[in-house]
Amino acid sequence: MIELLAREPVDQTGRDPDEFWWRIDAAVADFSGPLAVIDVGALRHNALDLLVRAGGVPIRVASKSVRVRAVLDAVLALPGYAGILAYTLPEALWLAETHEDIVVGYPTADRAALAHLAADESAARRVTLMVDDIAQLDLLDAVAPPSVRAEVRVAIDADASWRSAALGHVGVRRSPLHDAADVTRLARAIAARPGVRLVGLMMYEAQVAGQPDAVGPEAPLMRWMKRRSIAELHDRRAGIVSALRDVAALEFVNGGGTGSLEATSADRSVTELTAGSGLLAGHVFDGYRGFAPAPASAFSLEVVRRPTADIVTVLGGGWVGSGPPAASRQPRPVWPAPLRTLTREGAGEVQTPLQGRAASTLAIGDRVWFRHAKSGETAEHVDRYLVVDGGAVIGEVPTYRGEGKAFL
Repeated sequence: MIELLAREPVDQTGRDPDEFWWRIDAAVADFSGPLAVIDVGALRHNALDLLVRAGGVPIRVASKSVRVRAVLDAVLALPGYAGILAYTLPEALWLAETHEDIVVGYPTADRAALAHLAADESAARRVTLMVDDIAQLDLLDAVAPPSVRAEVRVAIDADASWRSAALGHVGVRRSPLHDAADVTRLARAIAARPGVRLVGLMMYEAQVAGQPDAVGPEAPLMRWMKRRSIAELHDRRAGIVSALRDVAALEFVNGGGTGSLEATSADRSVTELTAGSGLLAGHVFDGYRGFAPAPASAFSLEVVRRPTADIVTVLGGGWVGSGPPAASRQPRPVWPAPLRTLTREGAGEVQTPLQGRAASTLAIGDRVWFRHAKSGETAEHVDRYLVVDGGAVIGEVPTYRGEGKAFL
């Protein structure tokens, strides 16, 4: 995989969808059952496009949106990528066996994992915990007092949401720390605490990175919201960083996501970005104005019944992305086209009925291809991805699940 991503990229724009999906379908003709694939050319295109959009600011890879070690390794071998943003401490400890720079993106209350980290000096040098409350450090001390553990690296997660006079809270509910006073108060408490060292700051602007702005009646409002939110955040983040540098020598200031790389990289207080979903490219990114990733991964399910002449049913399909229970979080049937899920059933745990003109052409045993909504959910349902390049299966890579790991 590392060697494949290092090849000269092929332009993925303007690709005929029917030809693209037909070639993938033909490549897996000798396989049966539910399948997931990664197209190397599309993955390479996306990885390099993210670097262009980052404008020279290093990108930390969000592992939750990949969950395949071979893909993480291949992307991190490309110049411009550095470090992993893990989603749990157990995952970070596992990845630290082979990687040196891992930031845990969320606070943890996993006592067993904290005890492991505290007892492993190598892991403690490689893993950075995320905190936004002194109680999280109280828990760490209760598990392993400072006198008996390795020094633990920590970063502060500060709220990047926009508090709009007109719209109220715009963004996700993450950290309780919103302004410079909040953040520096915690930073001083960390600096005065034995056994921990403050090394970084993270502020994830989900209301910018996670909101499509190209289609639909809300698109103009989304574009207005993003402009206002970005301007406010750049000023506030700069003030927070300036105040923090009076307390600790920060190694990194992390921001952004796949949907906001250009805006976040323009903030001079940010030293690194995070991206992950844009590598495998779920269909939620089809609705962004600033970029158009290629569908680097997809999964297919087999037709097992025909309830009516214009409806077929595939086995499985409820591989739903995180977020509100909306159609945008469901997998989308993409080939053969046109097909759609039924409003009253959607993508089901054990079966998914599909309706549309293409249904009349499908027979029992035929495949239907779906794109996942985000990017990490597929890997929780399969133990491997088939790797496709040039219209042929050239190998396979295990998912976390395939390696016997289920972190969250």
